[in-house]
Amino acid sequence: MTKKSNIAFTAPHFAASQVGLNILEKGGTAIEAMVAAAASIAVEYPHMNGLGGDGFWLISEPGKAPIGIDASGVAAQGATPNFYKDFDAIPSRGGKSALTMAGAVAGWSEALKISKEWQGGKDGLALSTLLDTAISQANWGIEVTQSLTDASNKTFDDLADDENFAQFLIKGKALKKGKILKLTALSKTLAHLAEKGLDDFYQGELAQKLAADLEAAGSPIRLEDFENYRAKRVTPLSVTTSKGTLYNLPAPTQGVASLIILALYDKVQHLGKSDADMVHLLIECTKQAFIARNNNVTDPSRTPIDLQQLLTDESLDEMAQHISLEKAQLWPHVAKPGDTIWMGCCDSEGRMVSYIQSLYWEFGSGIVSPQTGIVWNNRGTSFSLDPASNQYLAPGLKPFHTLNPAFAELNDGRRMSYGTMGGEGQPQTQAALFARHVYHNQPIDKAIWLGRWLLGRTWGDESHNLKAERDLVEYVGESLVARGHDLVTVDPCNELMGHAGAIIRQETGDVTGASDPRSDGKVFLGHV
Repeated sequence: MTKKSNIAFTAPHFAASQVGLNILEKGGTAIEAMVAAAASIAVEYPHMNGLGGDGFWLISEPGKAPIGIDASGVAAQGATPNFYKDFDAIPSRGGKSALTMAGAVAGWSEALKISKEWQGGKDGLALSTLLDTAISQANWGIEVTQSLTDASNKTFDDLADDENFAQFLIKGKALKKGKILKLTALSKTLAHLAEKGLDDFYQGELAQKLAADLEAAGSPIRLEDFENYRAKRVTPLSVTTSKGTLYNLPAPTQGVASLIILALYDKVQHLGKSDADMVHLLIECTKQAFIARNNNVTDPSRTPIDLQQLLTDESLDEMAQHISLEKAQLWPHVAKPGDTIWMGCCDSEGRMVSYIQSLYWEFGSGIVSPQTGIVWNNRGTSFSLDPASNQYLAPGLKPFHTLNPAFAELNDGRRMSYGTMGGEGQPQTQAALFARHVYHNQPIDKAIWLGRWLLGRTWGDESHNLKAERDLVEYVGESLVARGHDLVTVDPCNELMGHAGAIIRQETGDVTGASDPRSDGKVFLGHV
């Protein structure tokens, strides 16, 4: 008789999923598996994430409150409004868009400290073991996916002329699906970290190389910014609904928006009688959440209120008053772009991780460190140069982040790690898969692959309308238009809708999961 799965890993690229599962099968913790997969997917999906980007962790040990890690970067000390005095806005590409520190590697390090605590202070698997496969993948080459091809074509005109970006081209041309891309400089960098330790990224030889390359590219980041950076453990935001307790990350992420959508849906879902009602109500909940988010989410030191206040019954009841089953609220409000990767896992002890890693736009700033092969993020473009804005640029502060990994502890004993990439779409996709699975009892794989929608712009798109995949439009489109939604149909199974995934652990210890057919991912289940 086949044993039921008690370990699982899901990622938007199958190779990273396999790396994570291999670590779990070796007896590694969920955190160790996630670090290994994070290094792997930095290689396999270099257009969406990497060592030059940010990370956010939600870590759950059975019977204990989840722990968050904010591994997002702060603006460099030299990143002042005066530095951008000749600009109306912070550039989206090039050296001056590379203004925030990369936090991802510091997040790996902080998470591994928690893993060591789980093991009674003893060392777990060697860092070289965790990074070994990623090193080999970069050295031997990766097979170019359609997602990477699309990103290469999209960014070619902006980035191809930079000689340092040439490693992400083949003979000076945009990448083609199926070709092999070798990232030898990145392989050497990962091998260096495996030997010297992750702290070398911020206080060692690697930090010196990165600081020199960034300065040469015109970035305000300097060596002192590396030396002063630390990832931080944070207390997640939470809200309790009729189905259980949901968790997400605090500012500077939009985690509060993800929680508001589902908390509001919990209050209004009884009004719905059809699939069209469900979609409409979730969209209207999203509008309320985004208004609250835009007014309140900024660097943690600047938030006008404690974001947990937005999740009180009083606050949610007030928002719910603005939701109508019959009519769509007028839109738009300002949308937030961005993309990333989300991964989830569960180890044999029931410890679960929900993790996000990002460069922001495809290939981030487009700045590639020639000495290390690391692509730097452009997250700092979320800052404003308007002194009246709550995103006004200042050194040492964090910009707004679309990133938000999700986790839930349900009343029936299930624990659920879930998330997606997709900028403005992240809270919406989280809400879609959660509502379908938890409220409407769809199997988790079906909840993910069914047609989805996106309110607002994403991935550089300037329109603020409601986009929906054709298979969804076919059975709810007419009803949505009748309620006043500005509906645009897009192709089904569209990457525009993000790469979602989920891992669910039953109270019995059995584990299931799913990956998104819109990605190159796969969920791997196993037993140890």
